[in-house]
Amino acid sequence: MRADDFLHPTDAGLYCPPGDFFIDPVRPVPRALITHGHGDHARSGHGAVMATRETLEIMAIRYGEDFTAARQVADGPTRVGDVEVSFHPAGHILGSAQIRLACDNGPVITVSGDYCRTPNPVCAPWEPVPCDIFVTEATFGLPVFKHPDPSAETQKLLASMAEFPDRPHLVGAYALGKAQRVIALLRQAGYDAPIHLHGSAQRLSDYHVAEGIPLGDLRPATTPKQIEGQVVIAPPSAFASPWVQRFRDPVICFASGWMAVRARARQRGVELPLVISDHVDWSQLTQTLSELRPSEVWVTHGAEEALVRWCELNQLRARPLRLVGYEDEAE
Repeated sequence: MRADDFLHPTDAGLYCPPGDFFIDPVRPVPRALITHGHGDHARSGHGAVMATRETLEIMAIRYGEDFTAARQVADGPTRVGDVEVSFHPAGHILGSAQIRLACDNGPVITVSGDYCRTPNPVCAPWEPVPCDIFVTEATFGLPVFKHPDPSAETQKLLASMAEFPDRPHLVGAYALGKAQRVIALLRQAGYDAPIHLHGSAQRLSDYHVAEGIPLGDLRPATTPKQIEGQVVIAPPSAFASPWVQRFRDPVICFASGWMAVRARARQRGVELPLVISDHVDWSQLTQTLSELRPSEVWVTHGAEEALVRWCELNQLRARPLRLVGYEDEAE
């Protein structure tokens, strides 16, 4: 079977005809396989959804229990139509997975979704999945991106808190995954004071705690005068709302791989940029391809041209898929 007959891009997303399903579709479809719970990959309204247990539960928290007509937990290799499907840790956020597809007389394809090889205290580590075709993101697919050690970035936050003990530190962090990772990094560094959360991050953080991930003393950030610690975590959207004006002389921080780009930090008015990413950087991306050595690399989104060129220089066949709609969520 030709690779394009097995899996190919459509306006709705990647479609697998022998299994009659889409992977991370951008609009409602009859059957969807979902790599993780971020809103640019996991949307509501599908007829049936297969994902890890955690991703299904996260989708229910975000969209309501009726986000799909039918759910199926990915638990070991499963037959979907004529395709054997299995889910493997991606190291991106809690429940994130790469999806391996195998079909008689066809190539083995791994769709990685979003993935990260840097250890993350709030999710299972990335797992190499041998394949003929590796479908990868390229969010930070340029040589300029080399993410620092997250623990060193955490120390920058702690140092600022020590230098400015009377100023609250408002940390912009996406409500699913990044917020919990920042909290866990602070706890690992020995910070045990209360951490206050914007309402959008509370339920998802409570879910992580219920899953056995220790996040310490978490409290709502509804009343600034009653905040007992220095750290307040909120989604990026909150910094453009009147909510942020409740705080007196805050230190504005932002946790993202994009904070390596100084212009982005300035545009957001960020005083303390924290380069903490849940995606592979350039060196991890190219290391992954060098280790897996697939017969072909497909690039879904991001800096596609640079990665395709690197593949060509390293004797790897590659093609850009130019999928749209997968960078709508804050990194």
